[in-house]
Amino acid sequence: EPFLLELPDSRMPHPASVFRLLYEKAAEWLGSEHTYTVRYGIRMLMKYFLDDKYTHEISDKVAAVRSEEYYIKMMCAWFFAEALAKQYDSALMYFENKVLEPWTHNKAIQKACESRRISAESKEYLKSLKY
Repeated sequence: EPFLLELPDSRMPHPASVFRLLYEKAAEWLGSEHTYTVRYGIRMLMKYFLDDKYTHEISDKVAAVRSEEYYIKMMCAWFFAEALAKQYDSALMYFENKVLEPWTHNKAIQKACESRRISAESKEYLKSLKY
């Protein structure tokens, strides 16, 4: 059963302890045997930790998630598409080094290329990195 903690707005200031708790819980949820608990954990990391709280550790945790479940794979792809939009230089290494599973890798590139937040030049480069 997931621990539900939804912050009202990721742009509003909250005590650091709230984010520390959320990060710890999200990391725990990534190891769940329940599809939607894992998906929720990735979603929380995407929503609250891809901006000023971003570290490679966060992407490493999501990249380490392995599942045949469609909804988990799609959430991982969505996370990395968002990471490319918000932390392009940091996220790019996961694609250049082919860290993600092939389906997730290609889906994240597809989603990133559909984004208006990524330059045409970057989109062309990303397309060249597909499996």
